[in-house]
Amino acid sequence: MSRKIVFCWADISGYMAACWRALQELPGVDIYVIAFAARTETLFSDQLMEGIPCSLLDVEERHNERLIESLVRQQNPDVIYLSGWFHQPYRQLAFTPKLGNIKKIMGMDTPWWGTLKQHLAPWLLRSYLQRIDKVVVTGERSWQYALRLGLEPEKISRGLYGIDYDTWFPLWQRRVEQPNWPRSFLFVGRYASAKAVDILVQGYHLYSSQVSQPWQLICCGQGPLGERLEGNPGIKNMGFVQPTDMIDIWQNAGAFILPSRFDPWPLALVEAAASGLPIVCTDACGSAVEVIRPWYNGLIIPKENPKALADALFTLHQRHADLHIWGKRSQHLAAPYDTKIWAQSWQEILFEGDFLKRRSYQNVA
Repeated sequence: MSRKIVFCWADISGYMAACWRALQELPGVDIYVIAFAARTETLFSDQLMEGIPCSLLDVEERHNERLIESLVRQQNPDVIYLSGWFHQPYRQLAFTPKLGNIKKIMGMDTPWWGTLKQHLAPWLLRSYLQRIDKVVVTGERSWQYALRLGLEPEKISRGLYGIDYDTWFPLWQRRVEQPNWPRSFLFVGRYASAKAVDILVQGYHLYSSQVSQPWQLICCGQGPLGERLEGNPGIKNMGFVQPTDMIDIWQNAGAFILPSRFDPWPLALVEAAASGLPIVCTDACGSAVEVIRPWYNGLIIPKENPKALADALFTLHQRHADLHIWGKRSQHLAAPYDTKIWAQSWQEILFEGDFLKRRSYQNVA
C-alpha cells in the first residue's frame, strides 16, 4: 500500500530538494510539491527541483487560493503538509470542506521566545490547530513552542529539515589533505538585518585590528544590505552562489560565522557542521541548540555584540592548530540530519499507527 503526500512549501532550496528526492526513492511513498518559484523571493534556480513532481507558483499564483486547492485536489493525496501558519492560501486548505477528510501535517521552525503574541497564539490559532493531525518541528526550541500551543506531545515529531550529508561530508578530509587548514572565515546567508550583516562587518573590523595578518572573510548571499560589505579590507563579497557551485567555497573555508539577531533554525549551521567546519554563531540561531557545543566544535556568542564576535574570531585565529579537530566534531553533530534519515522518519510518520485512518472534521469548531 502506498501513501501520497502533497507538500505545500514556501521557497525551494537545495537542502529540501535533496530531502524530497530521498523520500520519493523509498517504497510506498509518492510525493508532490507545491512551492514558490525561484527568482522571486530567492535566487535559487528552479533546476533544483528537476526530477521532483511539482508545481512552482509565481508571485500571483501563490496567492490564488482556488488554484492551490485545485492543484492539491488533482493529486488525490492521503496527506497534506502545510508550512506553518504564515501563508493564508496554504492555511486555508485546513478549512476547505472538500479536503476535510485528508490528514494534515503542519511544519514549524518558530522558536519559543515568550513574546506576548506567542502567549496569545493558542487562542489565535486554535481553530487551525484543531484541524492538524501532526506537527513536525525543527528542534528543541520549536518543540517547546508547540507544547505551549496546546499540542499533545504524541502529536509532535522532530525532524522538519534535513541536508544532503553525503555531499558535505568529504570536505573535511579534503581540507586536512591540504598543506594547511584554510585561514579564512565564511558567511553564507541573506544580506539582511535578521542575519546581522552590520554586526558581521563591525566585528570583523575589530578582529582585524587585533592581529597582524587577519584572515579573509568570504560572504555569499544577496539582499538589501549587500552594500555594507563593499569597500571593507579583508571582506570579499561573492554575491549569490547556486548550491551546486558552493562546494569549492565551503572546502576552502576555515570556519563558519553566523552573527544573526533572529534566525529560527538556520540550515546553514547544519551544512557548515556537516562540511567539517568550526562554527561561531549567536544564541539567536535556533539550530545552535542541536549542532553547536561551545569549546567543542564552536562558540556561541550573544547577539548584537560586535566585540563578542571579534573575540570569537580572534579565538579561532589563535587556535588554528585545533580547528580540524573542532571541524571533525561538527560532522558528528550534523550526521542525524542526513537526508536518508530524514526520509525514513517521514516514511514512519506517513505510516505510523492510526495516523492515516480517515476522520471527519465536521464537528470541529
